[in-house]
Amino acid sequence: MKLNVLFSPGNTDELYFTGKTTVVIDVLRASTTIVEALKNGAKDVVPVATVEFAVKISGGMFCGQTLLGGERNTKKIEGFALGNSPLEYKSEIVNGKSIVFYSTNGTKAIVKAKFSEHLFISALTNMNAVAKHLLELGSDCVILCAGNNNLFSLEDSVCAGALIEEIINLEKTVLLSDSAKAALGLNKSFGKNKFNTLTESEHGKILIKNGFNKDLEFCSKENNANVVPVYSNSVIKTLG
Repeated sequence: MKLNVLFSPGNTDELYFTGKTTVVIDVLRASTTIVEALKNGAKDVVPVATVEFAVKISGGMFCGQTLLGGERNTKKIEGFALGNSPLEYKSEIVNGKSIVFYSTNGTKAIVKAKFSEHLFISALTNMNAVAKHLLELGSDCVILCAGNNNLFSLEDSVCAGALIEEIINLEKTVLLSDSAKAALGLNKSFGKNKFNTLTESEHGKILIKNGFNKDLEFCSKENNANVVPVYSNSVIKTLG
């Protein structure tokens, strides 16, 4: 099993992912929010690449059973029921609901990797569950960091390294690409205190400025969700 890391989706064509096993990471905050929504009973999450498409497809879904969620420039989009804070996606709100979801970076990365044979979503909150499933599959894996507007982001890269560390702790014979080794090194250098990593990251500072301090605390928690979100047929559901 070989692991590779892409630190940004910017320079990769969507056809690159054809037939691959891919894990998308957007710690702040899309992947954390998707994990939390599914953990709290959401029926599924429909990731979209534009706000306009989110509004369009939500109109054709079952009235009352669909919620629009997401953000643009960290803020909840006008007319949407939910933003991109995982703290909003409580069981009493999302249980049994389909969520049409847009975010500035995360959902775009997921849609870009849509041709993957297997496509999973990871955050710090569910790394161990994802690691175990990847080892069960046993196939080579590409870890795609959503990044920040197609640029490198510290929090996603550290999370990629932390996920690799989880896999190595379970299976010593994993092969690593140069970028996977770099992500592992970033986690060792910057990942000892995940909350500090998030607060010191560029995007973390923007979220703090906009009043989302509690989101960073929540997103920094490790392995408190035994959920493996899997993308298939344009929707994300809980594996199994």
